[in-house]
Amino acid sequence: MQGQTVAVESADLNARRTSYGNIAIIGAAALLAIVPLPQPFIERFYSTFLYIHLQRVITNASNLAPFSLFDALIVGIIALWLLELIADIRRRKPVIVRLLVRSVVWACLLYIAFVGLWGFNYRRVKLTEKLEIDARGVSQEAARSLAATSIERLNAIYSQTHLDSVEGSLESGFDRAQRELGNVVMAIPGRPKSTMLRPFFRMTGVSGMTDPYFLETLIDDGVLPFERPMAIAHEWGHLAGFADESEASFAGWLTCIHGSVRDQYSAWLFVFQEIMPIVGSETRSELVRRLDSGPREDLRAIAERARRQVNPRASRISSLVYDRYLKANRIPSGVANYGEVAGLLVGVRFGPDWTPQMKTKIKR
Repeated sequence: MQGQTVAVESADLNARRTSYGNIAIIGAAALLAIVPLPQPFIERFYSTFLYIHLQRVITNASNLAPFSLFDALIVGIIALWLLELIADIRRRKPVIVRLLVRSVVWACLLYIAFVGLWGFNYRRVKLTEKLEIDARGVSQEAARSLAATSIERLNAIYSQTHLDSVEGSLESGFDRAQRELGNVVMAIPGRPKSTMLRPFFRMTGVSGMTDPYFLETLIDDGVLPFERPMAIAHEWGHLAGFADESEASFAGWLTCIHGSVRDQYSAWLFVFQEIMPIVGSETRSELVRRLDSGPREDLRAIAERARRQVNPRASRISSLVYDRYLKANRIPSGVANYGEVAGLLVGVRFGPDWTPQMKTKIKR
């Protein structure tokens, strides 16, 4: 009888410890979500110090795996969640309550890991506060001028694109882009990997993602060869600590501009696609006519790939969910943030060879 009493007391003690632990996890996640931390603090002690050193270790390790560790994480969590559910049913525990509590606690643990390993980068100092930007230069005329430059470059280098490789020079371009954007310690490139999420990528029009846990680069292997350098470079921009989508695109564009001829071609295709929506319809028609047949066919192939693969309904739902996600992570414009790269491309002051000019002092 005494043994049974001790066993009951021990079980009660373990239950209380578990409850206190769950409360602590949920509380920690809530604090991380709502407590404002100064952007300069995040910039100095997290993004350019703690995170970048973590990234070099974690990405270097995850690059050794030929498969997506993020896929393994998803499968592992789902399998463990189902096993716990089955165990609750067999033990005749209050299944619904335990399921809800477990789901909330696990979600909080994943959120804590997300913020610590990568997510704090959403709160760093914005590139608009670090780069020299000519506000008066952000105009229709500047957009037309940049579009004309992209056409000139596309026409000039199209015939050379098959002569150069992608990966090797893309890495050196990545290092240079990081230095130009103020990184002192360089992030290392992620090995581009395929993922079991590729059907979702294709239905929603997503070309890739950065795994925030193992800091991997996941790319839809269905993107066309001339899209691939910019898709990879965008995700590398995230690995360099630029969580903001427009900033990752800008860092990716710089990476490609400083890369091989094929990388540069991918970058200028990206510029053309980003700038076209913000110029007038008459100007747009005139600019398109100036494209040679090669670049025009490549742009048509990109549009055809999207038409063939993207499910409009799935894309809308995905955009809505991602919009909420971005706003929850202090990106007020949500999915419109992708398009804000046009403002950077047009407004940033560049030196020779498309070197962005940095402010001498960052606004604190």
